[in-house]
Amino acid sequence: MTCTKAKTKAKTTSQTVRINGARVRLITQNGKVTTKAAPMLEEDMQAAMVARLRKMPEYGKRFLFAGDMNAERRGHKARTKALKTGMAAGEPDLRIYGEGGRLLLIENKVGNSPLTDSQEKRHPALAAIGHRVVVLRAVAPDEAANRAVSLVRDWLAAGLEKIAA
Repeated sequence: MTCTKAKTKAKTTSQTVRINGARVRLITQNGKVTTKAAPMLEEDMQAAMVARLRKMPEYGKRFLFAGDMNAERRGHKARTKALKTGMAAGEPDLRIYGEGGRLLLIENKVGNSPLTDSQEKRHPALAAIGHRVVVLRAVAPDEAANRAVSLVRDWLAAGLEKIAA
């Protein structure tokens, strides 16, 4: 008589929680729980960028901005209302309005996350009418904020060169 041990596939589950204010991913495999830092949320990335941009001395004098929340999941009624009032799927996350009528569009992405199908359509449509969308990638809020400030400073400097020319 031979005993055959059935092989069972190890089930892995994960859950993202907050521990002491930090987002952490709990991973359970074969009854063992491990933790690792969870990727930041795009909204945390944008919030860090907005806070840092507001602190720039040029803010309110040479540029203003507005954010979008087009990625929010909506029920049928809210989705219908959003579309009826002009919200567009794939719209960039942050619009920077600059002196001289200039516009800088920023799409936020955490790490290497891909653009959505609607962003893949919307961004080229904006480019076709002269509005470039910059995809800003970061893995930490400070990194996102630093990149946004650098991008806006470069953009403002380029505008001065155009005005001076």
